[in-house]
Amino acid sequence: MANDKTPEFQVFFNDLSHTDFNALFALLPPQSQRPYFLAGVPGSFYGNLFPKASLNLAYSSCALCWLSDVPPELSDTTSPAYNGGRIHYTGASKEVAQAYACQYKKDITSFLVARSRELAEDGLMALIVPGVPDGFLCSQASTGSEFDLVGSCLMDMAREGRIKEEDVDSFNLPIYYTTPKELEEIIRCNGELKIEKMGTLDGVEAHDTMPDLESRVLYLRAVLERLIRTHFGHQILDELFDRYSLKLAQSSFFLYPRTHKSIMIFTLLTRLRYI
Repeated sequence: MANDKTPEFQVFFNDLSHTDFNALFALLPPQSQRPYFLAGVPGSFYGNLFPKASLNLAYSSCALCWLSDVPPELSDTTSPAYNGGRIHYTGASKEVAQAYACQYKKDITSFLVARSRELAEDGLMALIVPGVPDGFLCSQASTGSEFDLVGSCLMDMAREGRIKEEDVDSFNLPIYYTTPKELEEIIRCNGELKIEKMGTLDGVEAHDTMPDLESRVLYLRAVLERLIRTHFGHQILDELFDRYSLKLAQSSFFLYPRTHKSIMIFTLLTRLRYI
């Protein structure tokens, strides 16, 4: 009789529509060994994905550094935020960093509005968000520095005529790393969610999980390959990451990893009010 009172769990996995959900499902235990039901939900998490008040727990891990789009002013040659010769805000002008920050605030606000609508009255939302410590520059974090290296490799290839320089100038990564203070302010401005707990998880660094050069290169290629292939074509991928490997081997954040700091921001949220 006790088993009759065990609640049934339905788990939804979300990713963009081009994701092969079958690859994910193949990694999970067989259906007969799973104490839950599962389904894939394609679509952007910056919009509504589920019916109102249908989620008891919403969980996002390491996904809320991705922007819904690149700020358009980064490719506008007349804009103060034009980012020619770079692919990220690491080491770029204040205007470029501000354009990224504004896009991030817009996107996270959309995410919070959508999830707060979908949360049940007593629902919880747990977020693990990649970020940098308050007061740190992105160049002081290994991930931002790695993007800067990829950008320098692309510019080298452009100068050598391997790719067009205008293609590099129009390419920017839709990735932003927030700080705890910035994220907290965005959540509080939302007005529908209460921060129950917020802190940083800083026990794991890239050099701990990927201490060798090959692992770091393969990891970053997996992260960026689709974006680069779509913009430049698949032909440049091997050469680009061969060049990146050579530069990474001489970089300060690979040789002296303790000098670069990245964190994970953990946030537990509840509904402030129920509509």
